Amino acid sequence: MKILWLKTELLHPVDKGGRIRTYQMLKELRKEHEITYLTLDDGNAAPDARDLSNEYCSNLITVPHSVAPKFNPRFYAEIAGNLFSELPYFIAKYHSPAMRQKIEDVLAENAHDILVCDFLHPAINLPDEINIPTLLFQHNVEAMIWKRHYQVANNFGKRAYLRSQWHRAVAFEKQACSRFDAVVAVSKDDAEVFRNDYGHGRVFDIGTGVDTDYFTPANGDRTTKPNIVFTGSMDWLPNSDAVRWFIKEIFPLIKQEVPEATFTVVGRDPFPDLLELAKRDTAIRVTGRVDDVRPYMREAAVFVVPIRIGGGTRLKIFEAMAMGLPVVSTTVGAEGLPVTDGNEIVLRDSPDTFSRCVISLLQDRQMASKTAETACRVVRDKFGWRSIAKQFEDIVVDVIDTRKDAAAESESIGHLQARSVGQVR
Repeated sequence: MKILWLKTELLHPVDKGGRIRTYQMLKELRKEHEITYLTLDDGNAAPDARDLSNEYCSNLITVPHSVAPKFNPRFYAEIAGNLFSELPYFIAKYHSPAMRQKIEDVLAENAHDILVCDFLHPAINLPDEINIPTLLFQHNVEAMIWKRHYQVANNFGKRAYLRSQWHRAVAFEKQACSRFDAVVAVSKDDAEVFRNDYGHGRVFDIGTGVDTDYFTPANGDRTTKPNIVFTGSMDWLPNSDAVRWFIKEIFPLIKQEVPEATFTVVGRDPFPDLLELAKRDTAIRVTGRVDDVRPYMREAAVFVVPIRIGGGTRLKIFEAMAMGLPVVSTTVGAEGLPVTDGNEIVLRDSPDTFSRCVISLLQDRQMASKTAETACRVVRDKFGWRSIAKQFEDIVVDVIDTRKDAAAESESIGHLQARSVGQVR
């Protein structure tokens, strides 16, 4: 197959969930299929990102695009201007007439079997007419993220803004989904939203994978120190909210019982007040972006996912499990993953219950090892990226075949109608 894959970023560095999922799946698909990767490029990718693109695509097409860095004057000016737009800001900032034109040019060549829109964001640049089957790959229900932002906000002005963004996200996401022949979600829960709330008739779901060759158990090197770790890009709002909530509401309760406990935050672009806090409190360590998260995970006794407002599924949970770490998460944090509380993972939603479970795992190493070993076995047996990519490939083939069958049926009906008219005459 020849696949036209639309994105809003180059994939290197492969350092956050959406990039990891796309990279691992495309790397598998590229073994059998020709991938044209058409993306916006804001100049912030790794210096060798273009050279490394041959790991996941056959042809690379980039369109220069500038996105305002968060919290600078241009960013706030765009936020203010967006108040009068029907589009949510997280979509409007990727509007690119140049990308739309480039998509039209590529489609005019009639060289591809299907168009895949990776995440909702590139959909703002779709041409009105698309002459091949289309598939929307949704890593999250984007509107759900904004709804949860609104629900946990405690500032009146912020709540009003987030509510507006949530409702705009619902409207755009529903309309965008309707343009595609099919939608692929990353969990059954998300798939139900696309079916029931957005009314799409063809929705599939695929599992979440993990690179089991890269993330391996520490075995005899397991730490005996009460270290707690969180990994994730800190420029993603659900992650920054999770860390703030953990430090403010949960970590102090843990310290009361385990005074020597430490908390390490691993991920790019940490927010300024977190960096200041780490300077004042030696129990909190903030690394910023790292080339390899595994050393920090191997130093940990417990992996935490205190996410309150996310969507989609968290790759970080499977990564921690594949490394043999016990995981404590909120229900939202583990949403969409085939895991069971008390078996492969511990799920708690209040600061008190969350902290007590972390304390138990820090103090009872036998219980921690049992939970971790169960999770590690399940993940390594069932959730390698090769099988996830095969699920996606089967869906792509089905969408292409269904479109062909519909075209053949339409053509057949047209012939019958023409014959009928001729006989009447």
